Amino acid sequence: MRKKIVAGNWKMNKDYSEGLSLFSEVLNMVKDEVRGEQLVVVCAPFIHLNSLSGLAKGSSQVFVGAQNAHQEASGAYTGEISAGMLSSIGVEYVILGHSERRQYFGETNELLAKKTDAALKNNLKPIFCIGETLEEREGGKHFDIIKSQLAEATFHLSAEDFSKLVIAYEPVWAIGTGVTASSDQAQEIHAFIRAEIASKYGKEIADDITILYGGSCNPKNAAELFAQHDIDGGLIGGASLKSRDFVDIVKTFNN
Repeated sequence: MRKKIVAGNWKMNKDYSEGLSLFSEVLNMVKDEVRGEQLVVVCAPFIHLNSLSGLAKGSSQVFVGAQNAHQEASGAYTGEISAGMLSSIGVEYVILGHSERRQYFGETNELLAKKTDAALKNNLKPIFCIGETLEEREGGKHFDIIKSQLAEATFHLSAEDFSKLVIAYEPVWAIGTGVTASSDQAQEIHAFIRAEIASKYGKEIADDITILYGGSCNPKNAAELFAQHDIDGGLIGGASLKSRDFVDIVKTFNN
């Protein structure tokens, strides 16, 4: 049975004290209010990760993730963080391939394949992001884009390694815009992703893989989105910066 996950992506927000305060609020709210078996992953800036990992110790539901990792183990890569460094402080998840990394930092499918390998080698669970731009969707290319992003960056993996991934579908046109894909649009893409995985790795692995929706998900629309058969949770941006909103999204699975 595939895991239900709500992951928060703080992006480049919150100073050190603000981050500790927000995480502590989330941790306590989850402990007091969340009744299901859903998992919570908080992906914070690098400055927070060591402290948040300490706070999360002992929790069976709340985990810490990074927002990026370098593909090399070490070396002269000023300003970068390796997967091994993240693992050494107790980080368990890492976002890879977010659309902002692809857009602003030129990350390619080839590079992301290497980053995925590095993460898995260091026992990190990648939250691997795929998704199309508005231009690509309006041009009818969204299925082709998603297929190539998935295949070129992850289909070199063994079935055992691929099964460790979490896939996040993020329609780029819905990130930070307040526009959300309809539940039918999101379900259509999630089902397509699962079918592509099944064609490569078989139905059993495809049925077990967690696929998240990312794109202006909030407490008002989470229930409708998460009710779809192939949507197993969300990768939450703006709403993850408010503990009440974020935990209310997590609690969608209580019902």
